[in-house]
Amino acid sequence: MKRPLDLRHVTSLAARDLIELVHLDRFDRLNEQIRQVRGCTRPVNLAGHTETRDAATGAVLRSYSTTDEPTGRLLTACGNRRASRCPSCSRVYAADTYHLIHAGLCGGKSVPSTVSAHPRAFVTLTAPSFGPVHNRPTTATGKVLDCRCGDRHPTDDPALGTPLDPASYDYAGAVLWNAHAGTLWARFTTYLRRELAAHLGMTQKALHAALRVSFAKVAEYQKRGLVHFHAVVRLDGPEGHTTEPPGWATTDALEYAVRQATKRARLTVAADAIGEREITWGDRIDVREITGLGDGELTDRRVAAYIAKYATKSAEDSGTVDRSLVCRPCGGRGYTRGPDGFRDLCGDCEGTGTSEPLTALPVHRHVRQMIRTAWDLGHLPEFADLKLWKWAHMLGFRGHFSTKSRRYSTTLGALRDQRRAWQRDRHASHAGLGLPAETDSTLVVSAWSFLGTGYSPGEELLAAQVRHERAVAEQFKHEGGDQE
Repeated sequence: MKRPLDLRHVTSLAARDLIELVHLDRFDRLNEQIRQVRGCTRPVNLAGHTETRDAATGAVLRSYSTTDEPTGRLLTACGNRRASRCPSCSRVYAADTYHLIHAGLCGGKSVPSTVSAHPRAFVTLTAPSFGPVHNRPTTATGKVLDCRCGDRHPTDDPALGTPLDPASYDYAGAVLWNAHAGTLWARFTTYLRRELAAHLGMTQKALHAALRVSFAKVAEYQKRGLVHFHAVVRLDGPEGHTTEPPGWATTDALEYAVRQATKRARLTVAADAIGEREITWGDRIDVREITGLGDGELTDRRVAAYIAKYATKSAEDSGTVDRSLVCRPCGGRGYTRGPDGFRDLCGDCEGTGTSEPLTALPVHRHVRQMIRTAWDLGHLPEFADLKLWKWAHMLGFRGHFSTKSRRYSTTLGALRDQRRAWQRDRHASHAGLGLPAETDSTLVVSAWSFLGTGYSPGEELLAAQVRHERAVAEQFKHEGGDQE
């Protein structure tokens, strides 16, 4: 029988916990779990069991239970796509996004390689101006010019993107634009098909029967706190990427339709508090043809890597916070209902509805004003359906950061299933089990319970080491020139 460790001389709680973990009988298995989740920042802790049985005979083909784990629980990755929340999981999400985009450009992952011959363009759509901001203009040769304020800003100047005159800046318009950006994109895709049909001299019904417009896009925040979209837009045959488009569907026709659709796509927002506003795209529209695998500026690999890079970013890259500001006990209302049914002032937020005072947020005053505007607009009856108070930390943007049309390429779910199957087969092979994968002839019976998230102090040290090793390996890979 093992004697209990005397760790009274170890003052660090994390070091004490790590020493106890190292002395576990199956410490290697615990370390393996942490490495399997790639040092995930806040892994999900599960307890339970699963069995794979033969559907016909009921024989157990394989089984697993967390009671056999050294800590009695299973660690699973959180899967958060945001680099600010979990660097390791965000890298997996970025890799999946890269393969999804790349498959739609070159083929692979069930997409035929002939898709590389389809007309496709890299499109960037931006928001309009809501007032002059500090910027860093350059000439065609790259020479930096003076801003309107008279200064020449460095690249890391926090003033970049902030209004020259905050008092006259249209904060309400900026927040409402962010809130309707996803809807404006959907309207753009509708007008894109209409403009393409008109340009080619055919009806929309005939166009739909002859070709399909496919796309994949990602949202990115500018320094001024407004989103803009980067997208791959492709022309396919009527069945999507598996069929070739007609010869008259060219990249020139696609570029013309994109530019015309951005002019026509617009929304009207009206309210007593702000009057009538028109939601449109900005003047800076960029449409460029995507070349093949050569040395062009916009190759398949470069475009896929560019979009995957921004898929893991979020609003905090524009200087805001990465957490909701809604007070949980009252749900942002500022009050709770007591047993008598009357409204009682929320004791946690003291009636503000926010989880923390907006004046105390460690953000630039421009970002704070956008947050405050989103919060105030969200509590107006006219904008109740937008729930802007819920998305105030996102500066009003409510959409998904990466989306695609149904037949652009594979799906993130399919990529995750393939990775899960590969890991399962690899583990079975290492264990010498030689068991078949789940099929229609097998039945999986599982029971899981949620225990919490995160690590113990000692496990956090192990996870930090894993993250450091992966970061060093990633840096070495980039410095070695293995990636574009």
